[in-house]
Amino acid sequence: MISKGYRKQGTIISFVEILLWTFVASRVIMGLAEAPVKGVVYSIGFSIGVYVGSLLEARIALGKVLIETIVSLDNSAAVTESLRAKGYAVTTTEAWGRDSKKSVLKIFANRKGMNEIINEIRALDGAAMIITNDVTTLRGGTIGTIRKLLK
Repeated sequence: MISKGYRKQGTIISFVEILLWTFVASRVIMGLAEAPVKGVVYSIGFSIGVYVGSLLEARIALGKVLIETIVSLDNSAAVTESLRAKGYAVTTTEAWGRDSKKSVLKIFANRKGMNEIINEIRALDGAAMIITNDVTTLRGGTIGTIRKLLK
């Protein structure tokens, strides 16, 4: 959360995490010699917690992403117009690919709406190359409607 710019929330969560870890780990360590199975159970519990936490994080999907898409020049207008019609700001640049002219589309969006954008691009150009990057700082420009920002 801290790497995505949510410092206060990340600090609070880390405090709770370490507090729980201190109490639980100390109980496991104190009785480890008499019951080694406690270490195994603790490890299994920790692994399950990491897995469930990753599922929750993916569902919450905080933060912004930059979606860079390389499409054929023929499909560029259709993809750009479709995304703009849905309220996304799209910046286009003409580029050269290995064999032909291409168009590079840059779309800043919330992580929560990322799959919707990717699915739209794939539907319009199945051969598009799609790259996503997490964004920690974003200032200026046109990001989209308030609805898209709060999504």
